[in-house]
Amino acid sequence: MAQATAATAGDDSAKNMSDLVLKIARALVDSPESVSVEVVNEAEGTILRLRVAQSDVGKVIGKQGRTARSLRTILSAASMKLRHRFALDIVEEGERPTHEH
Repeated sequence: MAQATAATAGDDSAKNMSDLVLKIARALVDSPESVSVEVVNEAEGTILRLRVAQSDVGKVIGKQGRTARSLRTILSAASMKLRHRFALDIVEEGERPTHEH
């Protein structure tokens, strides 16, 4: 029974983190309706795959990657608190995702 509770708590934290990334990304882009976040659970943690329109990729990444780095910093801080690793992938709509470790 404890495992089911832990899994539910993990699912809730992944949902909360994906909702957070979704809201931040939608606030940054010109086409908020095209923003989506896919949650991919892996053995070493959870990947949040942020998809945006091709014209909005630069807005999410920012100059010299500062906006993307800031999003990853927020996820890192939450990862420490939740004791669960979250990673962020940013992909264009229609592009195949690639994950950097």
